[in-house]
Amino acid sequence: MGLLARVPGLRQVPQVLGPVLDDVILFESWRGQYSDNPRAISEELHGRGTHHRHVWVIDPALAPGLPDWVETVTPGSRGHLAMMGRAGHLVTNTTVLGFHHKRPGTRLMQTWHGTPLKRIGFGIPRDGSRAARQAVDTLRHNVKRWDLLLSPNRFSTPIFREAFEYEGPIEETGYPRNDLLVGPHGDAVRERTRSALGIAPGQRVVLYAPTFRDSVQFALEPQVDRLAQELGESHVVLLRTHKVDAGVARTGRFVDVSAYPDNRELYLAADVLVTDYSSVMFDFAVTGKPMVFFTYDLADYRDRARGFYFDLEAEAPGPLVATAEELAEAVAGADADAPRLREAYQCFAERFCHLEDGRASARVVNLLLAG
Repeated sequence: MGLLARVPGLRQVPQVLGPVLDDVILFESWRGQYSDNPRAISEELHGRGTHHRHVWVIDPALAPGLPDWVETVTPGSRGHLAMMGRAGHLVTNTTVLGFHHKRPGTRLMQTWHGTPLKRIGFGIPRDGSRAARQAVDTLRHNVKRWDLLLSPNRFSTPIFREAFEYEGPIEETGYPRNDLLVGPHGDAVRERTRSALGIAPGQRVVLYAPTFRDSVQFALEPQVDRLAQELGESHVVLLRTHKVDAGVARTGRFVDVSAYPDNRELYLAADVLVTDYSSVMFDFAVTGKPMVFFTYDLADYRDRARGFYFDLEAEAPGPLVATAEELAEAVAGADADAPRLREAYQCFAERFCHLEDGRASARVVNLLLAG
């Protein structure tokens, strides 16, 4: 164990050594991935040919194949700590490490990572445990350091303001990560992704992407296996677990894509989405393709575990089902059912996707360069 890990107070030392470097941008996505909103922002900025250095916090196992203009630091390393203090700009989609020392002259852009259905931030129901208190303290420490918070739509803005108790600037931009979903390269990405996953021409792809449960360990394999068995060889079921559950190896009659590096490519490869309360529903709605909601624990999740910001039963752009039999039937008939749900889908998209026009990355980079 290194000295920095054994003596936590020393972790702030590398952050205050040397001047702040205005041309350096430190990007972080999910504690070590090259993904999500930060990736789209980085690529838009690089495409403009600016002078900035793009330093990414990257798990070494994920470093091969990164663009040659990306510099990397290992999560928790001395280099990571130094860049946390010296980068002129920090762009992240989640909370940064709790011992972050933000120096004068640096700016932190918080992109966040989804439109909220379930309660977030300080609105999450918590017990009085030490872990819960620490989570609240870490979040409060983080929010104080945000200079700009991005909002994907007008619905999210007041929720973010209240849920994070944030008084600083919020900009409604849409989500940069979703630009690809409406851009000119979508068809090519779809075909490339399906080929990489071994999907045969003509097979219908079902993307199953549930959220996590805060206090319950739940087994996904039986229900996903059952769905794949019911749909048969004409379908391929892809399982995309939440980041919290992604470390668990899962096998069955499905393809586990939990470690796949880019959600957007999976959305384009899929023909129908199965989810529950995950914010993937808002991103997938940009594609206009069918969705089915497997909400077998709806009352418990809504009324006890998390709570919702809107009535999913009333506004969902697809059917809510509670049993494995209903799920298979709804997925098999999703295309035929689409005309009946067209008005509900359009209302959903107008409410939550009104800024997803393919230019969100450009709007955000303009903000970054102006700041």
